[in-house]
Amino acid sequence: MKNHIRLLRREKGLSQQALGERVGVSRQTISALEAGRYEPSIWLAHDIARVFGLPIEAVFLFAESFRKSRAESSRTGIQRQQGERKPLL
Repeated sequence: MKNHIRLLRREKGLSQQALGERVGVSRQTISALEAGRYEPSIWLAHDIARVFGLPIEAVFLFAESFRKSRAESSRTGIQRQQGERKPLL
């Protein structure tokens, strides 16, 4: 998931370690978030956004999320399957 964590963290003068300590995760987790290798829980996203005094959607770019696109395609597949069912007689 794309995000603005690195930019916001640097503007605030925080190291990855310091941000991690503020939100209760490791420096490695912050690094993975910044690189887009890890998608945070809603709770972690909320905590990170609070550190910067911003809404979650200002920090994380949900439209760019691979996970979101997978969920949408999954729902579409389920809807198609449900539409293809024949009534039981």
